[in-house]
Amino acid sequence: MDTKHRILDEALTLFSEKGYANVFVADIAERVGIKAPSLYKHYKSKQAIFNAIVEEMNRRFSEEAGALRIDGTNAAADAEIYKHISEDELIALGNNLFLYFLHDDYTKRFRKMLTIEQFHDKKLADVYTKKYVDDPLSYQGMLLGLMVTAGVLQTEDVNIMTLHFYAPIYMLLTICDREPEREAEALKTMEAHIRQFNRIYARDEELIQSK
Repeated sequence: MDTKHRILDEALTLFSEKGYANVFVADIAERVGIKAPSLYKHYKSKQAIFNAIVEEMNRRFSEEAGALRIDGTNAAADAEIYKHISEDELIALGNNLFLYFLHDDYTKRFRKMLTIEQFHDKKLADVYTKKYVDDPLSYQGMLLGLMVTAGVLQTEDVNIMTLHFYAPIYMLLTICDREPEREAEALKTMEAHIRQFNRIYARDEELIQSK
């Protein structure tokens, strides 16, 4: 790992352990084993380091999504994929995404940092809300809305349907953050959740296969 990436890695560890506000550039430089002036050759400020961590996390997710043959951010593109997969394939995809968010080192430490800092820093609270509430609900709301338009799902209120889908999955993720030994239980619960969601919102397997 080169120095630039070591800085991000050590900074993220410190942020997740001590909180963003309690970590200084000198602390990061010391953890990396360099002097602060040397660190500034790579990043101009702690905020620049934070921004680079977000970019790296997004890059890693994009790579994972590509491996799973979805976009992960473009709901219109992904709707075309979701319209054609079976319930079992949907569950497998959901499991893979859940395990990625649970175990990816960057994502896990970033989530821990924001969970701590949301109560102390308004800007980071806003990042938390955007990352784990607004953005997922926006993406999934658009995705599910397109599925309704295509006749694969049916609902009177896409926003409520989106909450029904996303909220339990994020709750299971936070449970596993606190109690890793409950991972297998969470995966079983998520499978049951997806199957029940499909029954409630009338996911039509015959229609999927014919599209």
